[in-house]
Amino acid sequence: MGEFANKLAAQNPAFQRAYLGSLAPSLVKSGNLEKYYQTLTDYDFLMAKIHHSEFGVQLLIEDYDLIDRAEILNHPEYNSEKVKSLKLIQGALRLSAHILAVDKWQLASQLHGRLLNQKTPKEIQQLLAQIKQGTTTPWLCSLTLSLTPPGGYLSRTLTGHTDSVNDVAITPNGKQVISASSDSTLKVWNLATGEQLFVFIGHTDSVNAVTVTPNGKQVISASSDNTLKVWNLTTGKELFTLNGHNSKVNAVTVTPNGKQVISASSDNTLKIWNLTTGKELFTLNGHDSKVNAVTVTPNGKQVISASSDSTLKVWNLTTGKKLLTLNNHKLCVNAVAVTPNSKQVISASSDSTLKVWNLTTGKKLLTLNNHKLWVNAVAITPNGQQVISASSDKTLKVWNLITGEELFTLNGHNSEVNAVAITPNGQQVISASSDKTLKVWNLVTRQKLFTLNGHNSEVNAVAITPNGQQVISASSDKTLKVWNLVTGEKLFTLNGHTNWVNAVAITPNGQQAISASRDKTLKVWNLVTGEKLFTLNGHTNWVNAVAINPNGQQAISASRDKTLQVWN
Repeated sequence: MGEFANKLAAQNPAFQRAYLGSLAPSLVKSGNLEKYYQTLTDYDFLMAKIHHSEFGVQLLIEDYDLIDRAEILNHPEYNSEKVKSLKLIQGALRLSAHILAVDKWQLASQLHGRLLNQKTPKEIQQLLAQIKQGTTTPWLCSLTLSLTPPGGYLSRTLTGHTDSVNDVAITPNGKQVISASSDSTLKVWNLATGEQLFVFIGHTDSVNAVTVTPNGKQVISASSDNTLKVWNLTTGKELFTLNGHNSKVNAVTVTPNGKQVISASSDNTLKIWNLTTGKELFTLNGHDSKVNAVTVTPNGKQVISASSDSTLKVWNLTTGKKLLTLNNHKLCVNAVAVTPNSKQVISASSDSTLKVWNLTTGKKLLTLNNHKLWVNAVAITPNGQQVISASSDKTLKVWNLITGEELFTLNGHNSEVNAVAITPNGQQVISASSDKTLKVWNLVTRQKLFTLNGHNSEVNAVAITPNGQQVISASSDKTLKVWNLVTGEKLFTLNGHTNWVNAVAITPNGQQAISASRDKTLKVWNLVTGEKLFTLNGHTNWVNAVAINPNGQQAISASRDKTLQVWN
């Protein structure tokens, strides 16, 4: 270490701790901004604070947050160029935090590799010169900018998992992210600091899914070790292990009131658990084959399961009693949807039919016949009066949920229809097909408004902007396309990925889209101009998923490279 650090080392531990902890705040409080600037661009100070056992890189990063305090912003000696330098150093430290947490001696290499060639004032150049002159231990001195520089879009890298990250969930307040991994653990991260708050250890096999309760206080994980675990997000402690399944748990959901959890397993059962006591309230037995889908009614009173045994079952969430078995399909039930009033359920089956059931009596109200092949997807209009089905027979059909009448068939696709979405106003439907096209249909006039041609391979995902005016399609042809739902015009082709686009998410304001690809990158696009704003590089393997913070200011990506990345 340098002269500053050596002098400090000669002092007693109490002095060291007090000095390093209070120096920056005291300089700001006293108005000595010039000394504050000098301190936070002094490599010896950075080394001393990082190496002290009671501080480290995160508390050093927080010294730079003082830049934004009112006494600095309104100070007559406020120097915007020096503040810019401090922000760049802070950004470099933040990007390097996951490395420095493991090896503090990489500070020189990390700062040099991230700040070299920055077009910044002399403070940065002086810091780099100090690093080169004052570092006596062996270090990697890059000759060119070799690491991701500060000032870009990557905020932090969250490392620690030793196997693939399978799922990610954000707490309702947007302050924490929970990752689930094949390394049998979950990790809870502070999105503001990047700090790993807790590691949830207890599962003995891959963690497949994770969810957070509506109040943001608990996490429920589902694992291939046949169990679920409930964790306290405040203390990091395991509250309960939910034992009972005889095979892996594939999915988990929480009731709207946050009091119960429903798990679905490869053992052909569902289980309902009390989240207050951790007790298994009921095992929902009855299916003779795996459960393909499960949904809770909007009123939170019933759960409906759909199975490969060709049946649906309706369960009372209060008593666990099987209320109804909905028999009549001849083949497996692929999808299930409940009307907004919680009075009816619609099932879609490989037997080429849909069926409408009364959830009070269990009576089959209607069989919607006319598809010639299996039904892949089903959607209900917001007013609950119509249902749209998508089939491998290349058609969509629109049905009247009161009479069961087929209102019309939407013909036009040349291959199976894989997905269907309805605009928020309930007036248009968008279908995606293996024929490489999307089609937009008017549900009022029953006309095909547009065929959205342009993709050269199947469409993997489709998303509608919150205002219902645009649709974004993602394809195996490595592109996304943005379409105007009013005119059918292709607004933009979003080129840039070099492999399949797996997923797409739209920011809450509807102005940007984030795409995730097998080319190991994410890309952020301006939905107004079609411009690629930036590429988010950092992963070393496929990006499996992307989630956007509810405030729209951060994205979290999960990858096969065993990491999550947090992006601003």
